[in-house]
Amino acid sequence: MDMAELVQIETSGLRGELRRNEPMRKHVSWRAGGAADRTYAPADLDDLGVFLARLPENEPVLFVGLGSNLLVRDGGFRERLCLRTASLPASFWKKRPATRKFTQKPASPVRKVARFAAVHNLEGAEFLAGIPGTVGGALAMNAGCYGAETWNAVARVRTMDRGGRLQIREPQEYAVGYRSVLPLQARDEFFVAAWFRFARGDGEVARRKIKELLSKRIATQPLAESNAGSVFRNPPGDHAARLIQASGLKGRRIGGAEVSTVHANFIVNKGEATARDIEQLIVLVQDTVRRDADVMLEREVRIVGEA
Repeated sequence: MDMAELVQIETSGLRGELRRNEPMRKHVSWRAGGAADRTYAPADLDDLGVFLARLPENEPVLFVGLGSNLLVRDGGFRERLCLRTASLPASFWKKRPATRKFTQKPASPVRKVARFAAVHNLEGAEFLAGIPGTVGGALAMNAGCYGAETWNAVARVRTMDRGGRLQIREPQEYAVGYRSVLPLQARDEFFVAAWFRFARGDGEVARRKIKELLSKRIATQPLAESNAGSVFRNPPGDHAARLIQASGLKGRRIGGAEVSTVHANFIVNKGEATARDIEQLIVLVQDTVRRDADVMLEREVRIVGEA
């Protein structure tokens, strides 16, 4: 698909926004990286469905929410399409008191789920307040923190396929693991909504827990600097941060990228970091920990694009 064809699609009834050469540093939390040849921000789910249905089946697509787990290399994201789903309306609440469920769209910041649950006297969602991404991203990678994970609370999900068709899927249709979610049957589908189930409880207790977790996050993570959260998955029986710190890597810098002095599993942009700086530092950390501890750290963040 060439640019002219995309422009024709954009002018034939779609209500979203097509951009060319869009700087992706504006859309990722590291605030670094190159441009995407083409991005599309759908107006709503209906618009997204129409747009996907008009794309050729072989057109590679990258879904981007808040960009809190993504690095786009300095050469940019070429010959593919970037869908900026953070533009989707986020106010899609349907509380179901009888079943203790409610739905949420994928573009909504996942922290809103925690707050909504607490306001409605539900408990168990508090950990979500510490996750910086969207509901869609949390579903796609089974995001978690403080010992809890997103899919522990998922009652069902709604997906959209490349033809723009919607489906309802049950949790048992996926293989869910640590920072991993895969359909048991191969499908080219994207999460567009989720139903969450939490236990009835004391909203005041839930709000107090949220405040405690956020205070802990502020005290132990470099939130004042651009970062992408935890860079590496915790290896079985250990913590990536401990291994990185034990290798003496806290404060190690390459260009404008630094292993955080606050939390060793965070890499921060000190102001002018390039995507290359960040990626080289990631590799340095992996190589050093493998040499010192004989452990190969697996990335939690996704890296795309051309160098």
